[in-house]
Amino acid sequence: MSTIIARRYKLVSRVGQGATGVVWRAYDLLLEREVALKEIPLPPGPAAAEQRRRVVREARMAARLSHRGIVTVHNLTEEADRLWIVMEFLEALTLHDTIVQAGPLPVHLVAAMGCHLLDALRHAHDGGVIHRDIKPANIMLTGDRVVLADFGFAAPEGVASSSMRGTPAFIAPEALQGRGGTREADMWSFGATLYMAVEGRTPFRTVNSMAALVAALREPPRAPKRAGALEPVLRGLLRKDPRARLSAERTSQMLEDVRSALSAA
Repeated sequence: MSTIIARRYKLVSRVGQGATGVVWRAYDLLLEREVALKEIPLPPGPAAAEQRRRVVREARMAARLSHRGIVTVHNLTEEADRLWIVMEFLEALTLHDTIVQAGPLPVHLVAAMGCHLLDALRHAHDGGVIHRDIKPANIMLTGDRVVLADFGFAAPEGVASSSMRGTPAFIAPEALQGRGGTREADMWSFGATLYMAVEGRTPFRTVNSMAALVAALREPPRAPKRAGALEPVLRGLLRKDPRARLSAERTSQMLEDVRSALSAA
């Protein structure tokens, strides 16, 4: 495989592996800037057409969202039986890596991060896009930006799907029953992400296994020990009935109240 893609993007180094492809650090020879390239191999035979359709959908949905809290998509190209999504390059750690290195984060930082992330998520929802894979590994922290990345599982709002999409520890109970793909399901995943950020663990005892899926359906989340003022937010977001779950608007207000109270303390 050539190290120069589409006669324009020079691959520099591999920087990560997402749920749907490998991410490269690259250099745009035309505009003379760093970019990120997501490499997605095409399967052989008729399956290539379906993969191509899905990737084009992913790129188009992400590209139409313009928000500093959502990774910017610049281009989409095809070469060497692979599709390449060209995005802004972020010199950043994921929230997952931050938790691994630093441990649970302070309540005030999680509340602030939650406000930024939720603003980006609401922008996506208002644009008719459901992310379907919100988790710490898909959140980039760089400077004063909190950036939602990897729209590989995203879908237009209102599109029914019987297939399960997402990561077991962060997927809403209704999604496990083929009723995901909604704003409410994204809010559950958002709540599970905040829980892990402040607690340093997932809401359930087992991660990435069938046991985690069963727990999400049948067991209550583990009682928070470090969440403090964030506990009502977490409990409201992790309600199993999506109709009883906190809305984005109410969550935003509660997070702002937590930030204000902690700033005044």
